[in-house]
Amino acid sequence: MRGQLLRFSFLVVSTFLATGLFAPPPANAKEPKLETSDAMIPSGDAGIQLFVRNKHLAGRESSSDKILLFVHGATYPAETAFDLPIEGVSMMDLIALRGYDVYLVDVRGYGRSTRPPEMSQPPEANKPIVSTKVAAHDLGAAVDYILHKRKVSKINLMGWSWGTSIAGSYTSEHNDKIEKLVLYAPQWIRNEQATPNATPLGAYRLVSKDSARARWLKGVTEDKQADLIPPGVFEAWATATWATDREASKQNPPMLRAPNGVMEDSANTYGAGKALYDPGKITVPTLLLHAEWDADLPSYQAQNYFAQLKNTPYKRLIELSEGTHTVMMEKNRMQFFHELMGFLDEERPRALK
Repeated sequence: MRGQLLRFSFLVVSTFLATGLFAPPPANAKEPKLETSDAMIPSGDAGIQLFVRNKHLAGRESSSDKILLFVHGATYPAETAFDLPIEGVSMMDLIALRGYDVYLVDVRGYGRSTRPPEMSQPPEANKPIVSTKVAAHDLGAAVDYILHKRKVSKINLMGWSWGTSIAGSYTSEHNDKIEKLVLYAPQWIRNEQATPNATPLGAYRLVSKDSARARWLKGVTEDKQADLIPPGVFEAWATATWATDREASKQNPPMLRAPNGVMEDSANTYGAGKALYDPGKITVPTLLLHAEWDADLPSYQAQNYFAQLKNTPYKRLIELSEGTHTVMMEKNRMQFFHELMGFLDEERPRALK
């Protein structure tokens, strides 16, 4: 094992402001402009197209170390979290304003990407759809699209929650296409035994806004809940997210459909004490980001996963204070941004190049 670093960050946003890291530009400075483009790209499977969004500074050339692709988790699409404006700027905007060519992708069944035909039938009519293997296939289509479009050989990759399994498993088989890997809220083997489903899993599940809010705040003490989510953010995120599902959002109350392939994979692997893939096959610099109040994927999972990264040139695990599974959209989101950019911006130590 080479160059390993485990550190826990308990910084506060005021520290960044005091250092000028996020200070506004001088009044006479030209405000940087971002270019945004959306595309539907082929997945490689007939009838399935994938939604990809790109943001970058106007007129900026791309290089492999300045390209980042983001993939979402098990329930919600990428766009409505990664590109949700909070106080006027999204996480995607912040990264693009630092000179990065930033992409997001929705795998099939999520967001604006094609919903498989099984999602227009009752859930119990079909078995779970969109497994991690299928999602990794879709991610690979997005990676290849960017490599071809930007004429580079590698890009940086970031996955959130289930997206860490998608991105991790993909990278373990395609290290040659990845510059650096970021795993936000890494999914790994659970200590507790999974509770068997009372009924067989259908093709997809229905999620309400109320259940989404309860899940977001799970594990947060009552006295900390009030100021965790910036004012209006949950409502803006929920409105944008449920609007991506025109069919189920017409129900009363509005619902969101999410494929169950991830649930089946999780039950058969992580919930049964088994690995879905081998992190030891990852050979690129890797950052694990985790928040202390993450009740979905507790800290021990990130720590145990970290130990499995045995062949990275260097690796880092950062535990963010006072944040949940969704820290990227919470009051301490700038901690997340600071640590992410520190990893992406740094050059590899010479001995590791």
